[in-house]
Amino acid sequence: MKHILTPAVIAFVFILDRTTKHFALSYLVPKPLKIAPFFKLTYVENTGVAFGMFQDQNAVFLAFSVALVAGLLFIRKKLAAYGPAAELGLALVLGGALGNIYDRIAYGFVVDFFDLSFFPAVFNVGDSAITAGAVWLAWGMREEQSQVTSHKSQV
Repeated sequence: MKHILTPAVIAFVFILDRTTKHFALSYLVPKPLKIAPFFKLTYVENTGVAFGMFQDQNAVFLAFSVALVAGLLFIRKKLAAYGPAAELGLALVLGGALGNIYDRIAYGFVVDFFDLSFFPAVFNVGDSAITAGAVWLAWGMREEQSQVTSHKSQV
């Protein structure tokens, strides 16, 4: 990876994900914790993917996640060449994916606990990092592409 910040972001996301999931496993199993009228912490064992789809397919999604991480690591130099936003996005996706992979290996499911009353799924820090990272990565790639296109049209 190009910058020292990238492995630090991956490690930070992974550690934050593991720490919050440890809290969920230790304190939320008996009952949810209401934080606000629209937000509570609810322990969920997710053997599927986002929005609870395709339950009881842990092995399939573990293999898919490992392949995705391997693929991203394989093309990381190309992605990082798009600039800092793309590199940050890649780091967020990798950190979140590694946290969820850890869960699938250690527990046979992903620990989810963020429960927003207006959102249809319960999710975790890793899921949030993957989503934010995918947006940052796409934005960084688009931004770099538009700069290249703009530069070519000026020549």
